Amino acid sequence: MSELATAIDYLAAEDPSELPVGTLTEQLIDLHWQMARLQAQIARRTCLRVPAT
Repeated sequence: MSELATAIDYLAAEDPSELPVGTLTEQLIDLHWQMARLQAQIARRTCLRVPAT
């Protein structure tokens, strides 16, 4: 979970208008996957299933 917090803090500190579109896209994709992994960990620990989208 600390990886997710670090990624969020990193994105929050940057001005998106100063980033190349490719870099911003990569960071958002990485953040998305970290959030998905966290959601899966929470589901496993609480015995809940996340519906497929």
